[in-house]
Amino acid sequence: MLDEVGRSDFDALQLALGGRGWKPSRSEAIFYAFDLLYFDGHDLRQMALSERRQILSGLVKADAGVIRLSEEIEGDGDVLLAAACEHGLEGIIGKKLDAPYHSDRRGDWVKIKCIQSDSFFIVGYEPSTAARGGIGRLIPAARKGNNLVYVGGVGTGFKLRETIKLRKDLDTLKTSKPPVPVKRKGAIWVQPTLIAEIEYRAWTEDQILRHATLAFSRASIDPGGMQPDGPIPEYYPQVSACGRRGAEVQRPGAAEQA
Repeated sequence: MLDEVGRSDFDALQLALGGRGWKPSRSEAIFYAFDLLYFDGHDLRQMALSERRQILSGLVKADAGVIRLSEEIEGDGDVLLAAACEHGLEGIIGKKLDAPYHSDRRGDWVKIKCIQSDSFFIVGYEPSTAARGGIGRLIPAARKGNNLVYVGGVGTGFKLRETIKLRKDLDTLKTSKPPVPVKRKGAIWVQPTLIAEIEYRAWTEDQILRHATLAFSRASIDPGGMQPDGPIPEYYPQVSACGRRGAEVQRPGAAEQA
């Protein structure tokens, strides 16, 4: 699924496949072919990728229909990655043009994901069900004017010792009134004084952080919590364009193969 400017839209794909209670609809889905392993009874796996792609390009058009040829760009990987992240793409996949196809774990290709990073207020947490005194899920919030808005939950990225200390700090800030208008069963709400640096892939259509993970937390210099010592994003859509960016490298076997 593509958005209005031609970028892949994971959230739209979920909805099209019937996620979140929506009726499945494949009318707008596009299949991008990126490799050809067999053709007309012939095994092409020992051919170089460039040769397999050349055959594939004669079978599939690049810019029409529901089955299209994936775009291929030759160039400096660092430059291409920077451009991909700058334009809001999820990342790039680098492959050796002269490599045959291997189904096992080899270094013929590498997936590099764009990672965005921003600061958010910690407004609550859910206790860990596995470790006593730990945190199972942090509840972050972004700023919208003089209010805070819920942006999802963060359940990865922290170690047990760190969560025990963080929970002790948060427990000194407990409040009975939720800082954000959202209901979460078992949540412990706190005053928005501590700041979490959170890495994430993108924003979902309903404006929740996707694949969020905690990088680190810090204290705000303002006891009221509304004027921290670092930048806090001003609501959702603008964040993905201005958030600090990095990259995560995944090699064959570390994640699903593309």
